[in-house]
Amino acid sequence: MEVQQFYYDNKIVKKFLYATIFWGVIGMVVGLLIAFMFLFPNLTDGVSWLSFGRLRPLHTNAVIFAFVGNSMFAGVYYSLQRLLKARMFSDLLSNINFWGWQLIIVAAAVTLPLGITTSKEYAELEWPIDIAIALIWVAFGINMIWTILRRRQRHIYVAVWFYIATFVTVAVLHIVNSIEMPVSALKSYSAYSGVQDALVQWWYGHNAVAFFLTTPFLGLMYYFVPKAANRPVYSYRLSIVHFWSLIFIYIWAGPHHLLYSALPDWAQNLGVAFSVMLIAPSWGGMINGLLTLRGAWDKVRVDPVLKFMVVAITGYGMATFEGPMLSLKNVNAIAHFSDWIIAHVHVGALAWNGFMAFGMIYWLVPKMFKTKLWSTALANFHFWIGTLGIILYALPMYVAGFVQASMWKQFNPDGTLVYGNFLETVEQIIPMYWMRAIGGTLYIVGMLILVYNIIKTVKSGSKVTDDLAEAPALEKVSKRRTAREGYHTWLERRPVKFTLYATIAILIGGAVQIIPSLMVDDYIPQISSVKPYTPLELEGRDLYIREGCVSCHSQMIRPFRSEVERYGEYSKAGEYVYDHPFLWGSKRTGPDLLRVGGKYSDNWHLNHFYDPQTTSAGSIMPSYKWLINNKHDRSNIKAKMSALVSLGVPYSEEDIERAEEWMNDQAKQIEQNLYNDPDFVAAYEADKEYSEENGLEFVEMKDREVVAIIAYLQRLGTDIKVKEGNLSKSE
Repeated sequence: MEVQQFYYDNKIVKKFLYATIFWGVIGMVVGLLIAFMFLFPNLTDGVSWLSFGRLRPLHTNAVIFAFVGNSMFAGVYYSLQRLLKARMFSDLLSNINFWGWQLIIVAAAVTLPLGITTSKEYAELEWPIDIAIALIWVAFGINMIWTILRRRQRHIYVAVWFYIATFVTVAVLHIVNSIEMPVSALKSYSAYSGVQDALVQWWYGHNAVAFFLTTPFLGLMYYFVPKAANRPVYSYRLSIVHFWSLIFIYIWAGPHHLLYSALPDWAQNLGVAFSVMLIAPSWGGMINGLLTLRGAWDKVRVDPVLKFMVVAITGYGMATFEGPMLSLKNVNAIAHFSDWIIAHVHVGALAWNGFMAFGMIYWLVPKMFKTKLWSTALANFHFWIGTLGIILYALPMYVAGFVQASMWKQFNPDGTLVYGNFLETVEQIIPMYWMRAIGGTLYIVGMLILVYNIIKTVKSGSKVTDDLAEAPALEKVSKRRTAREGYHTWLERRPVKFTLYATIAILIGGAVQIIPSLMVDDYIPQISSVKPYTPLELEGRDLYIREGCVSCHSQMIRPFRSEVERYGEYSKAGEYVYDHPFLWGSKRTGPDLLRVGGKYSDNWHLNHFYDPQTTSAGSIMPSYKWLINNKHDRSNIKAKMSALVSLGVPYSEEDIERAEEWMNDQAKQIEQNLYNDPDFVAAYEADKEYSEENGLEFVEMKDREVVAIIAYLQRLGTDIKVKEGNLSKSE
């Protein structure tokens, strides 16, 4: 039998490890900054690109796609080569994958703080970057699949199953959710509207967590935990059940993010049913991971790598128990829109993804640099301070969620809300936000300890070189299944067929959910009084998206007595038919805004943007002074309206032709309304006088950004009639 020699590509692994650590620090620091913004709302006062609404998507993208993404690639490139006994198919594709991914991250780091965003959760990047993501992901996939085809190990190991499912599913999710109509080089509108957009987005959003943050890390668990513990995987059969049931069931669960919303009941109930079923395969994976360590617990006590991995797997188990529980309607009615969800998400992110990445880094770096970890004591300290950080982060957020849910739903004997002012809830949870910030600080201190420990380890080691390996070439055998060969064992040596079956498994659930919402005309009942936004309102909506207002405010009133009493008539699916994209939100740091139109004067909104604390004592909303000072560029309105026409919004040619005149008339009316406030008049005239004296361009109030966003806010919820007295002040 011919024995072939070859080299594993270690340099690409080193690059991804360095990128993981670098972007991990950046993403976590941004997260800590925005955590402190809950305590000091005007921490970055006046700096638009450092506002909460713009930094929040930067934080999520940095930790998900930069930190977790790079750690995933590092682990996959290291383990895949060794599991297949083959060098990666193409060094060029490996480097395209690395440098392309880093450029995408840099593009996100530039565009998101500038307010260039689609506003869709975990998919905020605009269309040119979406195309780049698809191309780089395909490069990664081609490299992986061809490496599998050139393997010297006949049967593909369980970790590789999860890598294959990750590639296929993320590609499908990203492409379907990113279908959009470009308006300009950095502006587009989602191809889907309202309820349909919400369904597609949360089919993507839930499964981005499933197939970017979970399945690849399960693959890494199946490789690195047995390696670090020097123990075989507990159960091969459980691995099979875990894999196939997980990828089939996970894809159906997205609608549980939209319970009690305007989404049709059949879709909601489908999401609930599959979410509850999801606990079985999820816990099957957790049990398989933890029981792999049987007989190695003495090693766990002293080895920081295994400590990180044990807590990571336990965190995965906790998060995947809580997820199905939160999908139950009675639990979701309490938790949704509250900080409970923030706690849930961060248990998964900090424990499962963070700690698994840390354990992998501590195990890999000494191997790569042919040395020992510089300080086991520091790694152990990192483990304990990181664990304490997770506890101090998550527990206060659970408490905050319970407090919010309780206060939002309490009634007096006379039927009025006990806490009619939304800010009464905010004031009660400030101490929990302090604890969250302290927990986040401890977690980042642990990350910085890792940085120091790894730098010292690298310096004590030797230069990274490609490892020499040898293995016999793969001999051709019959494609037919032998008499003693189990079906799955046979499938494991047929990677193309395996990939095809995995693709079918994930497509079934997606097709059942998505196709009916896009193909059936009467999916959304029409409301004749609902009209498209005027050109100025459309521009204001785009500003609302730019500033990330959806991060703190929902536009979805659920059919609960407490919400109807607080915000007004519950949401109807037909109200959102012209919304590209939908803006239902997922967290209420501030009150719901669906019925805010006409609730306050134009002057109130102006003052609220200038200094929220003057209109709403105790508010933690930052000021948006730049909206009041900036001249609004409305030159692209015709292109925007034309793009929306192609998506089904019924603007006429006459509407588009007279758009600028239409905008000007509506802006003049709002400017006129603002003159009702003497303080506004005085400040406006002083601004005009100062500009004239100093030879500066004076921008008429009607041409400023704030006027457009006021027009949008005053439109919200006014298309349908609501019973008088339903709207009560919530701020």
